[in-house]
Amino acid sequence: MWAAACAFLIWIAACAAAIPSSSHATAGPRVMMDLVRERFPLLVAIVLASLPLGLAAGCVRRPASTGGAPRCSVARAVCGGGFAGIAGGWAFGKWMEQAGFFPLVAGLVRSDSAIVGVALHFAIAVVIGATFGLLFQREIRGLGSSLAWGAAYGILWWFLGALTLLPLISGHVPDWSYVHAAALFGSLVGHIVYGLIVGLLYAAVDGAWIWLFERSDPLNREIEGSGVSALSALVRGAVASVIGGLLFSIVMLMTGTLPRVARIVGGTSPAVGFAVHLIIAALIGATYGVLFHHEAIDDRAAVAWGTLYGLIWWFLGPLTLFPVLLGGTFTWTTTAASDQLPSLIGHMIYGIGLALVFRALERRHLQELFVDARLRRRWQRRRRPAGTSAPAVWLFFIGMSVVLPIVLG
Repeated sequence: MWAAACAFLIWIAACAAAIPSSSHATAGPRVMMDLVRERFPLLVAIVLASLPLGLAAGCVRRPASTGGAPRCSVARAVCGGGFAGIAGGWAFGKWMEQAGFFPLVAGLVRSDSAIVGVALHFAIAVVIGATFGLLFQREIRGLGSSLAWGAAYGILWWFLGALTLLPLISGHVPDWSYVHAAALFGSLVGHIVYGLIVGLLYAAVDGAWIWLFERSDPLNREIEGSGVSALSALVRGAVASVIGGLLFSIVMLMTGTLPRVARIVGGTSPAVGFAVHLIIAALIGATYGVLFHHEAIDDRAAVAWGTLYGLIWWFLGPLTLFPVLLGGTFTWTTTAASDQLPSLIGHMIYGIGLALVFRALERRHLQELFVDARLRRRWQRRRRPAGTSAPAVWLFFIGMSVVLPIVLG
């Protein structure tokens, strides 16, 4: 992930170096966007070149443990990742069936049968899920972080699979132009959704495996019961969502999308849309509390996790679930993404407001619990320490989630 994040920064620097020339400085944003799009193949090349470098560096210098995380278990990684890959492949397969991609996948084995394409698709999904477990098991400390690593891993596989390996295996030269990438924007969203499901399910299976077969700590008691802790985080997340939801509603009011939100419950009034929006914001905030209440070690980390979670819901909400709730189907197209760019900004603002208020509430909650120094030390061991690759995931996923819809749209 550090290598991929550095590759993204190198591409940004290359684009920035090309834009401020005297002939283009006054040409306007359209010409500058054309220059960035011309360098999209460079982004693909740098990201792909970074992957073997990152893997080699990780193999040469592999830490014994990551912030107190358990030792890597191949059985856990393969079984948990393979199971999660099946579920993620099923969700991604819904779009592939709608787009008629299964015969194309079957072409990898010189067939045009959709059934063969389905079988091959699930086999690939299982392999990618298993490799996710092998690569990121040490970094995953909870459901939220696994969700983030899964989404970033999905983007990496869009570059590696859809843009590169699929045409190569089919006997064609890969087309890395932004025009071809824009045609595969639906595949990008599908890879992200696949990664989200893989990350979430893998963390759940991995945590259950450790709890059932490996964890044994009868001497140290928890600060509070797991159910109480999850319920408390859920309530704090729902409360914290109020600020983020109000900030997001300003964007929705300016873009006139509140009446469209009201259509979910059969209404047309902006007031009804505002009420529905706050309810949805509270539900998303509650899930943030459950998923990320062990992740943010300071306000800066909270901003990063909140921004990332807001962007995740931009892919899941306006592009996927919202059209379905309105009686249609998900719209993973560049046109839909371009129409929803104001909503992308709103989701980022919502995530930042949610995360900062949640951290303030969590800090107050913990002060009430830390009556014993041993409890404080035990809680801190469960938190994500500094020095992990979380900043790389923040940079890569947030950067790609903002840049790709703009460049390809």
